[in-house]
Amino acid sequence: MFKIIFSDIDGTLLNAERELSAYTIETIRKLSKAEIPFILISSRMPAAMRHLQMKMDIEHLPLISYNGGLILIDGKSVSSTEIPIQILTELHDFNNNHDVHLSLFHNDEWYVPRDDFWTQREINNTKVQPAFQSNLDVLEKWQKENKGAHKIMAMGEEEKIDAIKEFLLQNFPDELHLYRSKPTYLEIAPKAISKLTAVQYLLDNHFKLPLSQSMAFGDNYNDVEMIRGVGMGIAVGNAKPEVLEIAHMVTTPGKEDGVAKSISELLKI
Repeated sequence: MFKIIFSDIDGTLLNAERELSAYTIETIRKLSKAEIPFILISSRMPAAMRHLQMKMDIEHLPLISYNGGLILIDGKSVSSTEIPIQILTELHDFNNNHDVHLSLFHNDEWYVPRDDFWTQREINNTKVQPAFQSNLDVLEKWQKENKGAHKIMAMGEEEKIDAIKEFLLQNFPDELHLYRSKPTYLEIAPKAISKLTAVQYLLDNHFKLPLSQSMAFGDNYNDVEMIRGVGMGIAVGNAKPEVLEIAHMVTTPGKEDGVAKSISELLKI
């Protein structure tokens, strides 16, 4: 029997309007009554996840942010893995010649270098407002505060993103995870973590449940380890071929309530 569920957000849980459908909200509230925790696990920052938790009445549950780079319980960080400032500095220097938009994230801090197309697109996607500050100013600030980045989002023309990816692969192959969700987007995260490491951390340290009793939903490359590793890994119908291939089960697309439908069918709620 499955006693806990983990779900990705973008491409998995939201409908065509990038919102939670009434059916999804109702299904997750039924889960709460059945005392089955529903944990959001995403590359998003915490602030871009909390409004979704509120709608489903699950604010009391832990959050897994930044693909596992930050785990929050009762709003407090219990696990944090960051990209070191030295890597950020080298990336910044390399980017001087490319001028790719670099969004820098640490916990609920989101810094953008300017108000451009990419900034507006991310505001629209996440419903969060960033702070405007040059990458260099942020790095100087974080250096003093002894912080790194939980995530860097590089956004720009395909050829420029190719150049950034090549630079990072050559210089930091063992330190960084690089997710290319679309040709114009490169998500940069610490290599030491994944969604599965975060799931394992919460199961071991907080819920005291075995991996075999967990269920997870996802659609993208960064969901592969999690879907392969949990007791029941379910891909939504719109998932990438690599995800569909390793999933234990495939449900309808995310925009068609695939997550809620599977939960209703499998757990009979």
